[in-house]
Amino acid sequence: MLHIFVDADACPVKPEVYRVAGRFRLCVTLVANARMRVPEEPWIALQIVGSELDAADDWIAEHAQLHDIVVTGDIPLAQRCLSKGAQVIGPTGKRFTEDNIGQSVATRNLLTELRDAGEMMGGPPPLNKRDRSRFLQQLDEVIQSIRRRQGSNCTYFGRITP
Repeated sequence: MLHIFVDADACPVKPEVYRVAGRFRLCVTLVANARMRVPEEPWIALQIVGSELDAADDWIAEHAQLHDIVVTGDIPLAQRCLSKGAQVIGPTGKRFTEDNIGQSVATRNLLTELRDAGEMMGGPPPLNKRDRSRFLQQLDEVIQSIRRRQGSNCTYFGRITP
């Protein structure tokens, strides 16, 4: 069953996820460390986890399955979800795959070392319209790809994880 999990605490593309999921009639679970406003729709669930470090990541990695979609910019979480067969898309529209996750992890580690050494300041640039457009296109393509593979076995609004 196709399900979208969102690493929601800092996710800037939640409205886009709702729009696409509603169009395709897919369930969405937002996973966060604190309460947040979500549309009152039966197919959107908010899963609040503890405030421990990586609690949301651990919950998503535990629940994501083959043919699910995970929306996150967290590279270690992306790697964990890919190993379970989930499809992973970053908020900028970057699709994480088995072919590029190793390079993404290496780049992340290098940037962390540079920041720790004081050689680099700040984080990624703010999301722009082009990023949102690329995200929407990538999400649509991933859903269509999964639907083609699942064929008539695809169930919509069929599973909301408590």
